[in-house]
Amino acid sequence: MKIINRKFHRDYSEIESFEAGISLTGGEVKSIRSGRLKLDDAFVRIMADGSAYLINADIPMYEFARSPSYEPKRTRKLLLHKRELTRLRTKMTAAGLTLAPKSCYNKGPLIKLEIALAKGRGNIGKKKLVKQRDVALEEKRQAKEFMKVER
Repeated sequence: MKIINRKFHRDYSEIESFEAGISLTGGEVKSIRSGRLKLDDAFVRIMADGSAYLINADIPMYEFARSPSYEPKRTRKLLLHKRELTRLRTKMTAAGLTLAPKSCYNKGPLIKLEIALAKGRGNIGKKKLVKQRDVALEEKRQAKEFMKVER
């Protein structure tokens, strides 16, 4: 099972990635294992107490769990080593970078979140990326047509 943040590569350019555990409840684990996690609007923030949190990730309630006070978009703590947190914090403040969730997967019985230290793209950067993809696709089509004509 692997859930990918589809907006990540469009909105950010990745510099470095990390693996982090997530503090979850039992119903959330079962819901993620059934593939119902949405990372599209989620982001990671390092708080003043020195710990990292996953904010705005949508994990719908598991169908068979009975929790009347369940919040699907609650803030969840990420489990990272202290030296990783200090390294991330110094890189973020020095270079103006951000942390974004890239994907979520299971590693044995554990649920892991791949987060990336990334630089955000503005609207112009997104347009350039789309244009580069279109140009590469057009070149590929032209090469294919040229190969057909040769035969």
